[in-house]
Amino acid sequence: MMNTNSTLIAFISAIMLCVSTATAQEQVEQWGRFEATLAGTPTGNPFVDADLRATFSNGEEQITVNGFYDGDKGYKIRFMPQKTGTWSYTTRSNMKSLDNQSGSFECIPATGNNHGMVGVRNTWDFGYADGTPYYPFGTTMYAFVHPNMEREEQTLKTLSESPFNKIRICVFPKTYDNNNNEPRYFPFLKIEGAVPDSLNNNVAVWDFTRFDTDFFRHLERRIDDLDRLGIQCDLILFHPYDEGHFGFDRMTRSSDLNYVRYLVARLASFRNIWWSLANEWDFLKAKTTDDWDAILKTVAESDPYGHLVSNHNGKIYTNYHHPLITHCSIQNESACEEFGRAGLVKDSYRKPVVFDEICYEGNYPNRWGSLSGEELTFRFWQAAIVGTYATHGEVFTSADHIAWTEKGAILRGTSAPRIGFLRKLIEQTGSLKIIDNWRYLNIAKAEKGQVVIYLGKEKLKEWAFMVPTRTAWANGTKVKVEVLDTWNMTTTEVKDVFVTERKQYEINDVNMRKVKLPGKPYMALVLTVVE
Repeated sequence: MMNTNSTLIAFISAIMLCVSTATAQEQVEQWGRFEATLAGTPTGNPFVDADLRATFSNGEEQITVNGFYDGDKGYKIRFMPQKTGTWSYTTRSNMKSLDNQSGSFECIPATGNNHGMVGVRNTWDFGYADGTPYYPFGTTMYAFVHPNMEREEQTLKTLSESPFNKIRICVFPKTYDNNNNEPRYFPFLKIEGAVPDSLNNNVAVWDFTRFDTDFFRHLERRIDDLDRLGIQCDLILFHPYDEGHFGFDRMTRSSDLNYVRYLVARLASFRNIWWSLANEWDFLKAKTTDDWDAILKTVAESDPYGHLVSNHNGKIYTNYHHPLITHCSIQNESACEEFGRAGLVKDSYRKPVVFDEICYEGNYPNRWGSLSGEELTFRFWQAAIVGTYATHGEVFTSADHIAWTEKGAILRGTSAPRIGFLRKLIEQTGSLKIIDNWRYLNIAKAEKGQVVIYLGKEKLKEWAFMVPTRTAWANGTKVKVEVLDTWNMTTTEVKDVFVTERKQYEINDVNMRKVKLPGKPYMALVLTVVE
């Protein structure tokens, strides 16, 4: 039987163990990131043998998160509190040194530009957790975290001066045109002495059960850098641009899911994360539809916060009706080539639609990388006028320059500032919705009441005041008109104030007045009711 002194010593030792093996913050902002580090001596493979999770409670609700091994005998628990107040947590683990660890912290109100994570708003749109609308104007840079420190820092500087508030990047490196360098870090550790096999090339080289924590720490640093710039990170989990060179495109389902669980455990607490299961998922020939369903289910089950998730297509659309898919991430250039096409996609799925590839501005010989700046800007407007969104890409290449869409650094095209001009308009008016999609496919009503008319490639010298009767303006409504030159990025207010007169299908000016235009393409009109 243990004596009293022995019991007391054991009790004190247990307390000291808890104190000495866990470190954590005492205060975290709402939608910030709480992190607790627990020390433990790994046995076997710490990435898969240690089952670690923690349950957080504020007295009203409980949220359980998965922990992960971060190297150097350190295990981490991360949590994103979505409500202010005191939160406490207790760990559960099959490792004695990690089990039944507990602590608490205070969640304080968010400050500055911290609006929380982005989710779906009003069926078609996006918004931050605090209710602030979010309108995605994204760009693409697949190998953002793979080139070198100097290029990555240059890319961040360029992004800070750009109009883009979302970026699509890959976890895995690529081997592709203009992107064949060997990265500094890889997600997995190599098997010592292993050599490629003849069938799957480098698949035999990697230990897909052990992760390179230096790679993931670097990835996390860059995601935080993007957050400080107000940029959402649309993180691409898989891609087909490998063909066995690295072997990450042909892992087994077990390896895929193990990788997904580890990735989500590390990153789910980052408020600016979106999950993109793949880029061009249907070009990954080693994976079946059942594999993608398993990956989607694993992401959803591992993410307690419900971050946005989608799956970008090559030729075959994802099943965007799937209840776990939050929005459409679509590759389709034709959808944004003419008025109304993008709206058909939106009406089909009744979810937010982002055309994440509508071809890129550049000088590339392939058809997907040879748009003019005018054409890419025009396609952005075609997406916006029906209440969908588009994503920029740029592939200018030369002897001394690698394409932005591959490795970043600097922008050389002409579309980016024009996309910024459109973004400012949408943030002023709110998202757009076609008023009468039977006939008037270039006239939309904004969330805040304005009517926006995009004239596209027409070269009109005058415009007769007209909006569809579904605009619902009564007779005698006074309206001011602004003329936007979307290429030269100018706004000119028309001196006249127009007075409405309703007819069967149209609302005109009572005196049939017209607005003079310069006879150039890419003009738009913004109509605002005068109170």
